[in-house]
Amino acid sequence: MVRPLRIAAVAFALLAAAVSCTHAAEVTFDDTARFLAGMQPSAESPLVPLTKDPGWQRHAKFFDGAFAQLEQRQLSKIRSWADVNLAAPRPTMFYMFSGPDFLYANAFYSKAGTYVLGALEPVGAVPDLTRLPRGSVGAALYNVERSLGSILSFSFFITKQMKVDLHADQVNGTLPILYVFLARSGKTIRNVEMIALDNKGGMHAGGDNPGPNATRGVRISFAGSDGETRTLYYFSTDLSNSGARATGFLKFCQTLGPGNSLLKSASYLLHSDNFTVVRDWLLANSATIIQDDSGIPLANYNARQWRFFPFGRYLGPIDEFPGRYQERYAELFTRAQPIDFGVGYRWRMHETNLLLAVKVPGTESAPAAESTSAAEPAPRPSRPKRLRPPESIPPSQGLFFWFR
Repeated sequence: MVRPLRIAAVAFALLAAAVSCTHAAEVTFDDTARFLAGMQPSAESPLVPLTKDPGWQRHAKFFDGAFAQLEQRQLSKIRSWADVNLAAPRPTMFYMFSGPDFLYANAFYSKAGTYVLGALEPVGAVPDLTRLPRGSVGAALYNVERSLGSILSFSFFITKQMKVDLHADQVNGTLPILYVFLARSGKTIRNVEMIALDNKGGMHAGGDNPGPNATRGVRISFAGSDGETRTLYYFSTDLSNSGARATGFLKFCQTLGPGNSLLKSASYLLHSDNFTVVRDWLLANSATIIQDDSGIPLANYNARQWRFFPFGRYLGPIDEFPGRYQERYAELFTRAQPIDFGVGYRWRMHETNLLLAVKVPGTESAPAAESTSAAEPAPRPSRPKRLRPPESIPPSQGLFFWFR
């Protein structure tokens, strides 16, 4: 009886060793993110041999330079601004019309415990990079660079370009971009789960069928330098009135609110009568809203419910969005405080407008707005300069895109 037990013990030990070796050879979520971000993966990662590829080394050098410049030019200054002006941030932040822009969500609300991003772009997938066809890793990394071109130079994604880049083969969708931004923000990814919401806001595993009008998304658990676990949700969702009413996305968000909200480079969609549902939801469920003028029109805020703190300079919309000039915004910004960074469509520092709206405590039940007009009655045309990349990032890289 002793011999069979010994054999069984040896067999169990061999099996445990085999399982251990298998796990040791697995590509972790965090190593994948670091590799895509041009950062060295852990020493035992199967991705280490791929870092010898000249394409990855070029990619890493480019990202090192681009993100260092972005950190110096904007992100560090945004964090400093937030430390001074956001006294008591809520644990949840909402970022509608975000694309995969965790970078600025984290810069403005670095102390949030839960980040909820929602936009049309698909979640996509990150394949096992060790299984990509030989010679295709460089092309996949270049596609990631293309997808990030406009946000690295202007601070926002260009939607038309994303529709091309984020639907490419191999590395596609918003997930690889989220990986890059998490890694370059100093985060460690601990787990990634595909999820889905039913039309009542209930959460399901990604492989489930939650019924009609399901909202597909991803939940990423990560840690910062303090080691505390945080959560990032990204949902691919239609935020127009019909989409917002049919899906459970806002119902899910309701369970996490009230929170802080960010609206940046939002294509002036919230000025339209077709986005009143999400606009009213933000006004009802936000303790603070940070936005540029492409966010919620000033006319839709209840002045008795909100206090406004303008920063920068309001010059009106850029050429691509005519008819969205706001006289009230212009009047408000005559007493604006200066800022030392640029953000949004007006990404140059001396042209940027940023509004911090803070809800007055105890007014949560007040009407959303005294005026619900979708736009100012007499828009004044603006004559802005055309977009150009910052001088500090050379356009010769071929990775920067302009509006057409």
